[in-house]
Amino acid sequence: MNIIYMHTHDSGRYISPYGYQIPTPALMKFAKEATLFRHCYCAGPTCSPSRAGLLTGYTPHENGMQGLASRGWQLNNYEHHLANYLGKNGYHTALCGIQHEAPDYHMIGYHEIVGSQEFNMDQTEASMEDWDYSNTEEACAYLERQSQKADQPFFLSMGWFNTHREYPKAKKDMNPDYLTVPTPLYDCDANRRDMADYCESARVVDNCFARIMETLEKTGLREKTLVIFTTDHGIAFPKMKCTLYDTGIGVAFIMDYPGNQRKGQAVDTLTSQLDIYPTVCELAGVPIPDWTEGYSMVPFMEKKAEKVRDEIFSEVTYHAAYEPKRCIRTDRYKLIRLFDYHNGLVPANIDEAISKDFLVENGYLEKKRVREYLFDLWIDPYERENLTENEKYAEVYNNLSLRLENWMKETNDPILKYGSRVPKPEGARVNRLTCMNPRLLDFED
Repeated sequence: MNIIYMHTHDSGRYISPYGYQIPTPALMKFAKEATLFRHCYCAGPTCSPSRAGLLTGYTPHENGMQGLASRGWQLNNYEHHLANYLGKNGYHTALCGIQHEAPDYHMIGYHEIVGSQEFNMDQTEASMEDWDYSNTEEACAYLERQSQKADQPFFLSMGWFNTHREYPKAKKDMNPDYLTVPTPLYDCDANRRDMADYCESARVVDNCFARIMETLEKTGLREKTLVIFTTDHGIAFPKMKCTLYDTGIGVAFIMDYPGNQRKGQAVDTLTSQLDIYPTVCELAGVPIPDWTEGYSMVPFMEKKAEKVRDEIFSEVTYHAAYEPKRCIRTDRYKLIRLFDYHNGLVPANIDEAISKDFLVENGYLEKKRVREYLFDLWIDPYERENLTENEKYAEVYNNLSLRLENWMKETNDPILKYGSRVPKPEGARVNRLTCMNPRLLDFED
């Protein structure tokens, strides 16, 4: 079975298959043909840790990717990377577009690099549109070539820069007056305009996705290929990306493959992106390595099980700045615990945007954080009422607290060793807590 893993930057679940007013018809078409997971969560709501978790099958603080690859972090063992592992088990592996698991893509061990890796975060949004479109065409050419090679399956990672900031400017048909802003944000002109630009970025992704699916159909590969679409974490708006709220850790995940017994279903079972690695291995017919911490979804997909797991864990240690926190989420409850030494928000961990400007100008950074949050998600899905001091939830709190602590011990979380200050790798670049903009060269000593 061939495998194509398509992934975006900072999309969360803000695409039309999840009910949002987003122009992604190709993704909607695919969702109706495939299996859509409504409750999938990333291992960490920042770019490199999330991808590293998905592509190694174990937690960021264990695999070494506690911060951004572009800022000095890397995996402890690149042989554990899914592409490397599949490459040693009979697959031809290819990378097209963005990766975020290594400071140098050569470290990962792909057999072939397709298209351009000349990537600069400071490029204009227009050039990044062109970069995604150009790489998509190169990926289509790769699929054309591979369709002639029936003797060897392939693994293709297709990564798009969109929907990362800076967004392309919204076209005239994307009138912000008739858009809904993301749930945590106030409905105002600034936030609607920001959302309109996000919609345009999502449209770029959808156009690219449509070209890939068109090529799979044209070449006859569609019936021979495991197709995965996902993203790394929540969208790059305040109170979303780099937070452990569901708006930060919730991700789109849509999957289809030959013989899929849940084809055309949207399912509510709880899943982590850590589960993708063992699932891919089982469907590909290769051994599931012992380092994976996820659960294969195959029994669930074959209707031999009613669920995949009872809980997920997610984490932040470093992003642009240091902000260590962990969470456990069950179907109903979530406990978030903070481990740093200050009580304020970290502005460098909020991407620059007009939606950020609106909040900052109106006092957002004056808000104080507490050390723990407990939410009853069935009653409070927007995570607004902290129940840690509510006696009715004492048993829930104690249970989740124990499970979180056990997970941290079992996975050798460095917070248990170092306390409030986990050391960064030598030479890693981290913004000061007072830094307002992650792009400023205002780094810790």
